[in-house]
Amino acid sequence: MSKLSIKDLDLNGKTVFIRVDFNVPLSPDGKEITSDKRIRASLPTIQYALEKNAGVVLASHLGRPKGKPRPEMSLKPVAIRLQELLGRPVIMASDCVGAETLALKPKSGQVLLLENLRFHPEEEANDPAFSQQLAALADVYVNDAFGSAHRAHASTVGIVSYLPFAAAGLLMDKEIEWLTRATKTPERPCVALLGGAKVSDKIEVIANLSKVVDKLLIGGAMAYTFMRAQGKSTGKSLVEEDKIDLAKQLLASSAGKLQWPLDHVLVREIKPGAPFEVATDIAPDQIGVDIGPKTVAEYSNVISTAKTVIWNGPMGIFEMPPFDTGTVALAKAVANSGAVSVVGGGDSEKAIKTAGVSDKITHVSTGGGASLEFLSGLDLPGVSALTDKK
Repeated sequence: MSKLSIKDLDLNGKTVFIRVDFNVPLSPDGKEITSDKRIRASLPTIQYALEKNAGVVLASHLGRPKGKPRPEMSLKPVAIRLQELLGRPVIMASDCVGAETLALKPKSGQVLLLENLRFHPEEEANDPAFSQQLAALADVYVNDAFGSAHRAHASTVGIVSYLPFAAAGLLMDKEIEWLTRATKTPERPCVALLGGAKVSDKIEVIANLSKVVDKLLIGGAMAYTFMRAQGKSTGKSLVEEDKIDLAKQLLASSAGKLQWPLDHVLVREIKPGAPFEVATDIAPDQIGVDIGPKTVAEYSNVISTAKTVIWNGPMGIFEMPPFDTGTVALAKAVANSGAVSVVGGGDSEKAIKTAGVSDKITHVSTGGGASLEFLSGLDLPGVSALTDKK
């Protein structure tokens, strides 16, 4: 990677400010963590800094408190869980800035967790004075929050101006390495699998990846906008009417790389347990909710020849079985292909878990929005702000 890594820094006796992604799901009362996956993902970087005799300041947002303290979005439950995982005390600050917080600046081997950054509107506003207050807590800066790298906030961009070095953490390093490899120097054939509801969410991704990949397999509800653009019947399936012309342009510019479903799982009403049928043509009163078996077979065949697979988004209404069948089947196809596989997006990750193939996927991104922007070919502010290697 062209940016400094935490491994390039001398941390001995220094205090390191690590921007982490502790935006974990909590119970409605905010007292219990329902998944500690994001905390665990940050452990290698935190433990590395501690092994190098650094004091560690950890900062994160949680939820959308809209610039005001909200007890149910406090990071206190995270401090408790982090302490258990690290096996050492974690000091919990009552705020992320101010004299009281500054007085808690950790010495070598100590860990300080700041309170939710977004309790202050200045965080999302990338306010210089707020950035400077955050920087006053440390000697060097490390960003390990890939999930927030597409945001130009005080803790991801602004703080960098007030510290001598800004480096990537181990998780950030890994994210950039695999996403760069998949989109810039992929082994070929390179196949992209794109799903989800809206073409508008994936316009830039489709436009960018069509320059990179050899085949682009389309699924999910956005397939129906492409079908309508070709004059095909879509019944009552979700179609973005205002994106049909754009879909026509993408089809024209993609040099025949795009493929869309050959058959569909169809219902007349979207609800659990709804009767369904499989067909190649969609009747006026039918709604497409998943790809059909012919499509699964065709897409699986294309994936089986791939050396690199990039996947973002489900193939149907994944959260309502049995309309997750196509998504799960393709998760297994990706796992069995032996290709370098890079997966982004929460639903795709759930499909991998449901299919029981998590251990066969090369890299699952921790940042949905950030990975989408990366796949779109956009620069991520939180990455661009890091110090270049000399």
